[in-house]
Amino acid sequence: MSQCDESGARGATGIARRTVIKTAGLGLGVGLVSGLVGSRGEAQQSGAEIWSGEYWAAKGDVKLYCFRKRLGAPRAGEAARPVVFMVHGSSMSARATYDLTVPGAGDYSIMDALARGGFDVWSVDHENYGRSSRTDSNSDCASGAADLKAAAELVTKETGATKFSFVGESSGGLRAGVLAMDHPELIEKLVLLAFTYTGAGSPTLARRAEQTEFYRTHNRRPRDRDMIRSIFTRDKEGTSDPRVGEALADAELQFGDEVPTGTYLDMTANMPIVHPEKVLAPVLLITGEYDGNSTLEDSLEFYRRLPNGDRQFVLLANTAHSTTLSYNRKQVWHAVTAFLSAPPDAAVS
Repeated sequence: MSQCDESGARGATGIARRTVIKTAGLGLGVGLVSGLVGSRGEAQQSGAEIWSGEYWAAKGDVKLYCFRKRLGAPRAGEAARPVVFMVHGSSMSARATYDLTVPGAGDYSIMDALARGGFDVWSVDHENYGRSSRTDSNSDCASGAADLKAAAELVTKETGATKFSFVGESSGGLRAGVLAMDHPELIEKLVLLAFTYTGAGSPTLARRAEQTEFYRTHNRRPRDRDMIRSIFTRDKEGTSDPRVGEALADAELQFGDEVPTGTYLDMTANMPIVHPEKVLAPVLLITGEYDGNSTLEDSLEFYRRLPNGDRQFVLLANTAHSTTLSYNRKQVWHAVTAFLSAPPDAAVS
């Protein structure tokens, strides 16, 4: 079932002119992503305003809040647009992460950026996050993958699409990665932002591991305004606008001052969650230069082990763990849009 409402368009902003795909001199190849790759046809050219709709997916008795953005309202008989799922991380719900309004600081909605690129963009609040159902679950990565499968079933009913691209930041990438291993038939392309493979050498996870027993014995952990602010300062200050943390806290604390522990337990006790050899789809891996959740060596090891030759690795300068809410967020928009817009490998298409 679904219920939709319309909303106005945000002001359009330019995409960063180029994103350098860095490889730290490790012989993995160097390239440039210049301009937007290709056109998404009528939707991109029509000048239509960004439309939004709210939906509900069902995972058994659990209701999952889904949010959708695209250029123009859906019309009967129109050509299907490529679907992109945005997958949120451990401490925030989806719209706060990917469709945040930051007064006076510019555009922070990657959902808008992808909608302007001609994509049909969806997000889902995982169980025990945002507007979705509250249960006794700790909402670990396996539960999150099940949420994505349930949401995908809804989107198939609404759009007819049967394969989707997934963009996941932090533990959102872990959730999407688990889905990619378990249900490769659903995956068109996979974008992993601020992703953690084994966690070896991560200063953030080393500190977090001191609380592993708490995560084992509690299904919730505290999340107040100071904790939300710390996301943007714990690795390196100056990589995000200070107004972002305040806007994010304002958006999130309406849902309470606790969030589930499941993904934290996975990241401190159960890594690796995603095994690269089992991820068959094309992958874009984007990591910040100062990301404390993963070392560059750990990220590159995951990248090396991916079996699909259709893959890209992007290192963002002057960026920490938060990529989509950083000063360099438009480089993320550009790299993601270019990767998702690229034509398929001609040898296998």
